[in-house]
Amino acid sequence: MKVIITGATGMVGEGVLFECLDNPLVTEVLVIGRKHYNKNHPKLKELVIKDFSEINNHSDLLETYDGCFFCAGASSVGENEESFTKKTYDFVVPFATTISHINSAMTFIYVSGNRTDSTEKGKVMWARVKGRTENALMKLPFKGQYNFRPAIMTGSKGQKNIKLIYKILGPLMSPFFPAKTLKLSEVGKAMINAVLKGYQTQILEADDIFKLSK
Repeated sequence: MKVIITGATGMVGEGVLFECLDNPLVTEVLVIGRKHYNKNHPKLKELVIKDFSEINNHSDLLETYDGCFFCAGASSVGENEESFTKKTYDFVVPFATTISHINSAMTFIYVSGNRTDSTEKGKVMWARVKGRTENALMKLPFKGQYNFRPAIMTGSKGQKNIKLIYKILGPLMSPFFPAKTLKLSEVGKAMINAVLKGYQTQILEADDIFKLSK
């Protein structure tokens, strides 16, 4: 299969990229981002764009891919609902909508977060915004659309972009955290398997992601 990854310069995207490059089922990976990702690999291609709204200019390229793994995202720290909506819903949904018009046969996977609020009415701002984003994505006419909700994740060997909090607190917190700790290699494998065989629900919590990775 051929897959697209956004957010390769972040922790989740880089970990998923490493798994895709190592996995024999993946023959080509296109990294889409606003800055160059410094890695050479026979499977790896790159599309650097100033703004994700430019994606429609590359329809001939994008219609050849089987899956899109949207791993790019922004922290909610210091954001109000309006600003976080611009960096989340307004960032992801228009991109995915354009992709669905270019290639509806694709499987689109969005990395959301543990405790995302599907009702869109809860007290936690970021959870409402991500819930609204998930709900909009599930309506798009993709072959498959899945929303991954991992909690604590551990990086892969050789990763450059590991968040400091995961390096320091991850090993200490994981035994006490209610959701399963996932390796980023498992997240990547689950995404690949979602393209290959799908899954029974569109929202995957940590236990679902682990199950699908096998």
